[in-house]
Amino acid sequence: MTDPLTERVREPGQAEWDVIQAAIARLRASVMAVVFGLCGGVGLFVATAWLLLRGGLMVGRTLSLLGNFFPGYSVTWGGALVGFVYGSLLGAAIGFAFAWLYNMIADLRDKD
Repeated sequence: MTDPLTERVREPGQAEWDVIQAAIARLRASVMAVVFGLCGGVGLFVATAWLLLRGGLMVGRTLSLLGNFFPGYSVTWGGALVGFVYGSLLGAAIGFAFAWLYNMIADLRDKD
């Protein structure tokens, strides 16, 4: 079967496969980094703020363990801001890595 636009011979089912390949979306790593970064930063900030507003005798014993991984983080209002920065950086790194890995797998599938 020939395609009149390109005058090349196609195998049966090749047109459908071309449509599927064109439909595979590529992710923008920068956009994913921003979105995951904002989600991570806001998530950690809100978790810390929620514990502070809720109050209690031993506020945020479990969440304060993040101070072992994020220097300067604690369950305080200042720590909530530090947590926002750390959460944003970690989320951005995860989002970028996810998009990069997805695009690499999509490119490998394209070569087939």
